Amino acid sequence: MDASMWIAKTGLDAQQMRMSVISNNLANVNTTGFKRDRAAFEDLLYQTVRQPGGQVAADAQSPTGLMLGTGVRIVATEKSHTQGSLMTTKNALDIAIQGDGFFQINQPDGTTAYTRDGAFKVSATGQIVTSNGALLAPGITIPPNVAAITVAQDGMVNVELTNGGGQQQIGQIQIARFVNPAGLQSLGQNLLRETPASGAPQVQNPGQAGAGQLMQGALEASNVNVVEEMVNMIETQRAYEINSKAISAVDGMLRFLNNNM
Repeated sequence: MDASMWIAKTGLDAQQMRMSVISNNLANVNTTGFKRDRAAFEDLLYQTVRQPGGQVAADAQSPTGLMLGTGVRIVATEKSHTQGSLMTTKNALDIAIQGDGFFQINQPDGTTAYTRDGAFKVSATGQIVTSNGALLAPGITIPPNVAAITVAQDGMVNVELTNGGGQQQIGQIQIARFVNPAGLQSLGQNLLRETPASGAPQVQNPGQAGAGQLMQGALEASNVNVVEEMVNMIETQRAYEINSKAISAVDGMLRFLNNNM
């Protein structure tokens, strides 16, 4: 295969993958707590025909050299952990994090996952769980005779008991922070997993030492900007088309060469 054809093919593959990333962002524009992904490009190894600074004459050196690129690839997808807008729901168990941090969720295999999705529910046993039934950590159980639930900005959970039973503190919501949140692994179901790249979680109460505060009766919307993603989609489409045209142009050049040799 001609080298220029291969290079253009790597461009097609990279732009196709970038379109998949953009499509996923747009598909999750209404997903609570979703953070948009960005594709990071990297050029491939170069073929060095003449080394920069190489000797081209007895008393002259090449000022630039001659190096031919071999294409492009997507080396990573990075999540942008900027704050999404807050949507007021007035639901007592809808909790948004305003600032840095993640809710901790216990997984069936005993590990802990992390999420920005604070749309919590109450299980049949009174425990606070996610929409998929996974337990919030540390676990909090709501008594059956509750008239109202209050979640403070610092994560303290209090309930108002029925029949004049007064207030009762039932738990403390803690959040986890990471040195490199972009290094978290996406699991689906709005969950993320700790990796060596993210560093170990720093668990603390909301509002302490730079951790975000909680807002009851609100949810964090996706931070996907539809207009920006549409612009990126058009840009990706044009880049894909021009790489396709490069392949067609090389094919025409080779056909001309074959027909005239």
